[in-house]
Amino acid sequence: MGGSRLRSTVTLAAERKPRWLLRPLPKGPAVAEMTSLLREHGLHTVCEEARCPNRGECWSQGEATLMLMGDTCTRACRFCDVAPGRPGPLDPDEPAKVALTVSTLKLTYAVLTSVDRDDLPDQGAGHWARTILAVRAANPATIVDVLVPDFQGREDLIRVVVGAGPHVLAHNVETVRRLQRKVRDARASYEQSLAVHRTFKRLAPRTPVKSGLMLGLGETRDEVVETLRDLRAAGVDFVTLGQYLRPTERHLPVERYVPPEAFEDLAAEARAMGFAHVVAGPFVRSSYRAWEVESIVRGIHGLPREGGA
Repeated sequence: MGGSRLRSTVTLAAERKPRWLLRPLPKGPAVAEMTSLLREHGLHTVCEEARCPNRGECWSQGEATLMLMGDTCTRACRFCDVAPGRPGPLDPDEPAKVALTVSTLKLTYAVLTSVDRDDLPDQGAGHWARTILAVRAANPATIVDVLVPDFQGREDLIRVVVGAGPHVLAHNVETVRRLQRKVRDARASYEQSLAVHRTFKRLAPRTPVKSGLMLGLGETRDEVVETLRDLRAAGVDFVTLGQYLRPTERHLPVERYVPPEAFEDLAAEARAMGFAHVVAGPFVRSSYRAWEVESIVRGIHGLPREGGA
């Protein structure tokens, strides 16, 4: 990748995916069962809403990232396929539905995320806390990994979520400092995301903090390394690096398809900085292979190692 600006490849021909990004469509009985279960409980997943390329792999293993507070986001990031707009009211039964779904799937490692809800007085922090508590009560041996919004950087709201006792606290910085305004909604920012990480670590110093970064948006290698250093300094323990894939023609174009060896190089760099766990590769997303840290997290929180609900 080098330190120079990555060359733009916005033409239609350049947007054809290289061989290392070809994946089969999700299908099979396990995928059908997961779809049926989610529809039955009226739940959403980021797997579907963000058109994740790993859906077939994860769903066939009974893994899914459940998305709270509806399928409409108050923000309009230019990389994300979750629909922006005015969300509907919160479902008061959602915490119980999520807890039941985790139990039904017998998840030992549950990943929860959500849309942004800037329309709510507490931006959904209370709903997040109720859901975490419900999942933990119904599934006491299950790890609860939460990928949360920035809550506009408000410590009082972050404190509500942290107080519910999730086992992993995650928030994505998404891209390098220079590209924030191009990639993310104007209400998000690089410094605000780093502040969220620092707040996590200050309020829950033993709880692992995780963040994720997309590549292929026009960043340089030097900028990625700088971002990794900033994340580590902010208290981030686990980091993911993946390829940005354009969901539709309305979204930002891919500037470069980053080859697997470049991800390996950056992963080695991140490990040398002291990150406890690094997942990097073309198909990596913030919750991809999250279960790989299960033994680390169980040891930190003293959870039984047999898992299960």
